[in-house]
Amino acid sequence: MTTTSAPTPATPRTSRRIVAITLAIIAALVAAFFVFASLYTEFLWYDQLSFANVLTTQWLAAAVMFVIGFLGMAVPLFVAIQLAYRLRPVYVRLSSQLDRYQEVIEPLRRLAMWGMPIFFGLFAGFAAAGNWQTVMLWINGVATDTVDQQFGLDTGFYLFAMPFYTILLAFVSAVLLLCLLVTALVSYLYGSVQIGQRELRISKPARIQLAVIAGLYLLVQAVSLWLDQYKTLISEEDRITGAAYTSVHATIPGLAILAILAAIVALLFFVTAIIGRWRYPLVATALLIVASLVVGVGYPWVVDTFQVRPNQNSLQAEYYQRNIDGTKSAYDIADLETTPFEAALDVEAGQLREDAETTASIRIVDPGIVSPTVQQLQQYRGYYQFTDTLDVDRYEIEGKSQDTVAAVRELNMNQLGDGNNWNNRTAVYTHGYGLVAAAGNQRSPDGEPVFLESGIPSSGFLTDRENFEPRVYFGEESPQYSIVGAPEGTEPVEIDYPRGEDGANETKTTFSGDGGPRVGNTFNKLLYALKFQEAEILFSDLVNSDSQILYDRDPALRVQKVAPYLTIDSDPYPSVVDGRIVWIVDGYTTSASYPYSTGVSLAEAIADSNNPAPSLAFDDINYIRNSVKATVDAYDGSVTLYAWDDEDPILQAWQNIYPSTVEPISEMSGELMSHVRYPTDLFKVQRNILGVYHVDDARSFAQQDNRWQTPNDPRNSSELQPPYYLTMKMPGQDEAAFSMFSTFIPSSQGTAERNVLMGYLAVDSDAGDTAGEKSAGYGKLRMLEIDTDTTVPGPGQVQNTFNSDADVVRELNLLQQGESEVKYGNLLTLPVGGGFLYVQPVYVQSSSGTQLPLLRKVLVSFGDEVAFEDTLTDALDALFGGDAGADGGDDNVDPVDPDTGEPTEPTDPDTGETPGTGTDPDAWATALAAAQQAMLDRDAALKAGDLTAFAEADDRLTEAVNTLLELEAQETGGE
Repeated sequence: MTTTSAPTPATPRTSRRIVAITLAIIAALVAAFFVFASLYTEFLWYDQLSFANVLTTQWLAAAVMFVIGFLGMAVPLFVAIQLAYRLRPVYVRLSSQLDRYQEVIEPLRRLAMWGMPIFFGLFAGFAAAGNWQTVMLWINGVATDTVDQQFGLDTGFYLFAMPFYTILLAFVSAVLLLCLLVTALVSYLYGSVQIGQRELRISKPARIQLAVIAGLYLLVQAVSLWLDQYKTLISEEDRITGAAYTSVHATIPGLAILAILAAIVALLFFVTAIIGRWRYPLVATALLIVASLVVGVGYPWVVDTFQVRPNQNSLQAEYYQRNIDGTKSAYDIADLETTPFEAALDVEAGQLREDAETTASIRIVDPGIVSPTVQQLQQYRGYYQFTDTLDVDRYEIEGKSQDTVAAVRELNMNQLGDGNNWNNRTAVYTHGYGLVAAAGNQRSPDGEPVFLESGIPSSGFLTDRENFEPRVYFGEESPQYSIVGAPEGTEPVEIDYPRGEDGANETKTTFSGDGGPRVGNTFNKLLYALKFQEAEILFSDLVNSDSQILYDRDPALRVQKVAPYLTIDSDPYPSVVDGRIVWIVDGYTTSASYPYSTGVSLAEAIADSNNPAPSLAFDDINYIRNSVKATVDAYDGSVTLYAWDDEDPILQAWQNIYPSTVEPISEMSGELMSHVRYPTDLFKVQRNILGVYHVDDARSFAQQDNRWQTPNDPRNSSELQPPYYLTMKMPGQDEAAFSMFSTFIPSSQGTAERNVLMGYLAVDSDAGDTAGEKSAGYGKLRMLEIDTDTTVPGPGQVQNTFNSDADVVRELNLLQQGESEVKYGNLLTLPVGGGFLYVQPVYVQSSSGTQLPLLRKVLVSFGDEVAFEDTLTDALDALFGGDAGADGGDDNVDPVDPDTGEPTEPTDPDTGETPGTGTDPDAWATALAAAQQAMLDRDAALKAGDLTAFAEADDRLTEAVNTLLELEAQETGGE
């Protein structure tokens, strides 16, 4: 008979430990599943767009680099610690202090020997993973067939290899330095290195290990010093980027000498490892430090102070020229065509006859002002919206190219009010509807835009085309995510547009494209419920077997994700191509490593009054190419990348990394080509550079006597004036072309600004309409360099003239009667009539309540002459002796007062009176000004408690009002 003892009951401490371990495992599993949900849903997004290889390449490259970085740091550290410990002296007398140290450390010795390499290895792994792009570009870099002017190396070395060598040497240096420190620490703790009584004793194994590591470290520094020679070509020196006289004749030779000396010192450390004499490498190290101060700092200072500065312009001329050539090549401005231009200032009848094609296309509709008008006229429901600044495009209508301002009607979920619940914002309100386009050069009689495409359902020249798709599921203001799609025969739940047949309030639809990952099965529902932190996804009946989830819908974001190497233009714009609304997005490849090219802050260069300075991940650049044109289908979100500049070496390298992701330009349709335009951000960067680098010779560059800058926006003096698109014929061009323009004034410091025109820059922005082929002139930069003997007013000076002209001020006061306020449109500068014509539309809107900017007047200026009329055609005729010889696009418009619907009559230029009345506008203006001032004085007196001043101002107000009443009575009698 056998007996068994009863099991020992678990103690409370054991139970708590089990519970803690269980909870920790559960927490780890939950966290892991959240991470998995994030990664897997990201993969589903890329896979649906057929760009899964982009994501997997990133993951694989980052993972490999993490492993390399981890092992590259952890293994040498582990080996260094193990060698220092295992080769410690067994029998050595330690001090009492070291004995106490060992007593404390010994219980943690094993943990430290493994923990330190792992700890530093993790940091190194994450750092290496973050540099995977640099490594991949080095592996896949290409030759550029362009060499630098100092060393004769292919510029591909600077773009692809040098950044990699820099981070590699920094990594190896960090590893060796840490190995040296931990070796010294372990050797000291365990007696291999003893310090005491003015004596340093090092055991032979420790000596060998320390000397070898120190020698390797100095050898790496020697290579780094040698590499620093090439870095001088991308470093700043004496107003330029690149090696100038001092670097070429002192710094570069000095770096070569120091590199050789460092290699010699490294060899001495290796010798010490064998013979055991520390004196030679330590003395050599001290001499190396002294040499670095003399050769690396002192000698360049002497050359710069006593040789270069007294003869700066002559000695630096060669290197200034290198910088000019390198900068122009890097920013693709080397082919700038500069034309001297002697601008006419006098006006005469018929002066614009040869520019009739240009004047008929002048854009008087300001895309930055008319958005509220478009909103009021085309919104239809509160849950629709338009962008604050409309986009400029062009379409062929009845065989003629027509400049337009356009925007898509997108959703505004903030206006749903109480209806903003999960069902509505996810499955009911899913898409915007239609593209609205207005003629850029026309206006209605009451000042509204002339719509060429508008309405719900859409109607106009675009809708008339076959298979037009107006729905906008992917846009700049799309909801965070929508769940769409349903089996055939299911009753639609998505609101298509707020009108229906047979008196219905709305029409509903069901998304039928392939726009997002499938979310019909329970597993995917769970993943997306976790991703968006909304349980409704898991439990809602609106999510069915055919459901798709649409997210990351902003066009710029979609392009950025599938092409992470691109810098995206800040102004994606919608167009209708082959019956589909598509977003056209420009992508740039950039670098900061192009030799002899001056750097620029991309964020500052592209900032202006329409585009506040953005926050960019990669800001400082000295090379840029518009290498990719991308389209994003507004209905299904499909992304297509086209190699716009297939000669760009950086794009070629990325195509090696991500093969088959970019289509050749030959795949672009003719209709798509007709809507491609020169990108705004690239043009802004180029005009920023051309402010200094419009000169060709080093002498002018050195003297800095002809530097320009972009003028501030006359409507916003703290921001630069944005460039603008127009269809116009530049002097020397055979015919008008869709182009982009900007102006230059002299560069100044502080408030000493001289606002006169010095240069006028244009770029041909029309790519043509031939499938897969750019037009010959696309991207051609043209500069009109104004003759310095002629003083042509700049935009700021012209705006000041408008604001101070007595006749203009009188008319503006009349426009601002009652609750109205005036808004100035964009001030356009046009080289016509042998000089420069300025055109500025003037809008009037209510100062409160519903604001509907209406185009009421047009300001024009040429030389010192100014005209202010109801239409551009009238203004041009008034400016040029009664007959300009050319009309604006509004020549058939008879303006009316939008409040009364009555025709507006122009002011008689001779008498200053309105025909048919006896009222003098000067009297109106004077009375109005007096009334306004009296009201201000009365309010100020009331706030100050000065009753005497209040009564006096009130009397003046009464008198001014009576004057206005008398003038009104006279006008009534005149009628």
